[in-house]
Amino acid sequence: MEDMNLKIGEAAGVLYHRLENGECSLNQIKTHLSTNGFDTQMALMAVGWLAREDKINVDKTTNKWSVRLKE
Repeated sequence: MEDMNLKIGEAAGVLYHRLENGECSLNQIKTHLSTNGFDTQMALMAVGWLAREDKINVDKTTNKWSVRLKE
């Protein structure tokens, strides 16, 4: 279990650094994390991790989710 928490935390860190460059859609997040060795489920858990830590805003418009860092 601890290994999984560590892996989710690593994915969240990679995502956080990507979001420093601007807002992303969920598809962009999945693609970015995939190129860094994380699967789709890990990408979604990373979003949840950052949301739980109150680091991001997540919005949905019609059919698109967008994620950005809080200011």
